[in-house]
Amino acid sequence: MSSERPHGLPNMDDTHRPTLTLTGTLDREVTHRLCEEARSLLHATGADILVCDVADVGPPVLAAIDALARLQLTARRAGGRIRLRNPTPALRELLDLVGLPMDVEMGRQAEQREPPGRVQEAVEARDPPL
Repeated sequence: MSSERPHGLPNMDDTHRPTLTLTGTLDREVTHRLCEEARSLLHATGADILVCDVADVGPPVLAAIDALARLQLTARRAGGRIRLRNPTPALRELLDLVGLPMDVEMGRQAEQREPPGRVQEAVEARDPPL
């Protein structure tokens, strides 16, 4: 008896999660439309997590927090939850300030990486060797 090797990388989630991209200023009309889209995406795909890309959301104001809270409620009613992708630091701070718990998925940014250990960027002639 033989079994076929599973496709994809081992220990990696290779399922495609539906993504909803939020852009611009979020007001009541936009929020209502986004909630309808979120509900439709979750029902159509059967996914339990809806990724909301918030990198291009306008300034973090309370209307944006209201929209995210309504999206989270819509997803929970549909049996899922939302995960924010690439929120700005200001949006993250506002979420923390109002106490709205959200799963956050951050993209890697080159300026946030640390150099490998024991590597000096510049060496002075007078510096003793390590």
